[in-house]
Amino acid sequence: MSSVMQTISILGLGLALTATVGCQRSEPVQWQPSSQVTGLAEKLGESLEPAAVAELQKTVSTVVKEHSGTFLKPKMLSEAPPDFKRELELKLGQEVYTKRCVQCHGVNGDGNGPVAGSLYPRPRDYTKGIFKFTSTPYGGKPRRQDLMATLNRGVVGTSMPNFRLLPKKELEAVVDYVLVLAQRGELEMQLANEAESSEELDPEFIPEFVTDVGTRWKEAQASLTQPLTPEPELTLERVAAGREAFLSKGCSKCHGDDGRGHTKDNIGKDSWGHATRAADLTSGMLHGGQEPVDIYRRIMNGINGTPMPGFKSALESEPETIWNLVAYVIDVSNRRRQKVKIPAGLMKPYNEPAPAAANAEAAAE
Repeated sequence: MSSVMQTISILGLGLALTATVGCQRSEPVQWQPSSQVTGLAEKLGESLEPAAVAELQKTVSTVVKEHSGTFLKPKMLSEAPPDFKRELELKLGQEVYTKRCVQCHGVNGDGNGPVAGSLYPRPRDYTKGIFKFTSTPYGGKPRRQDLMATLNRGVVGTSMPNFRLLPKKELEAVVDYVLVLAQRGELEMQLANEAESSEELDPEFIPEFVTDVGTRWKEAQASLTQPLTPEPELTLERVAAGREAFLSKGCSKCHGDDGRGHTKDNIGKDSWGHATRAADLTSGMLHGGQEPVDIYRRIMNGINGTPMPGFKSALESEPETIWNLVAYVIDVSNRRRQKVKIPAGLMKPYNEPAPAAANAEAAAE
């Protein structure tokens, strides 16, 4: 068959398919109830009638819609109802999110985008209201500047790129939209928790959940963690003192004596239910930022949603120790860049093998 005939045949097949299938509009994108809300049917199925469970689910969805809007008309729970200008800003944020973020983070912002299953670590789930890299105390919400910083630098060593080349207007708008998703998801989670534990949602107490979510997000802007003392010159003497603190204050328990994170205590679960481990500091990939003040805040505040604790209560009486640790972490994280060889012998296995003698005794019994 000639190329002309092949082309005619392909065009004919395309026209036939078009005539058969027709021009169909795809279903409009919508926010979907979380798995926690849909799961109420199974969790409460033995104690409540299906109609009662369905009513609880409907109430959750109605309250969430009232305070967070819909996909077609989003609004931020912690703000007054949006005027026309604000609606346009949120829609711009949604457009940027749909183009740049939804593939990984999903329509709801729950970290279940189409490609999420093939990524490690998995994309962030915003709907719990938890963000790892903040400048606020442990357990606090991030400031807007924290989210902007993440967009500008990305999260090195993960699939999260930086977006520093986007116009600032788009970055600001997409941060707003992420906040909409986070606040919406957190309210939905709290209401679902209450429905599951109490087997009802008392209308009298629903405003308290809404206020609680909104207040904590508003308070974050004024909750910046400031260093206890001014940043000093990070000298080699401080690096040496920082290593001593690293080994004596509990850091090496998870990060290892060499900072590589190869210890038996270095496996845990994060708040999203995923396996996690302490960072290999020698990789140079400090996800929360490379600046001394960024590292200072990681040490002081810990990392939200992970087993990494904050050391504020342990070290606030010796503030210079915090800066010493900062100096040591910076030194360790730069060793590979400086082509310093790190002996493999310092590495420890994740799981300690059973002693050979114990195995021999067991075999003899």
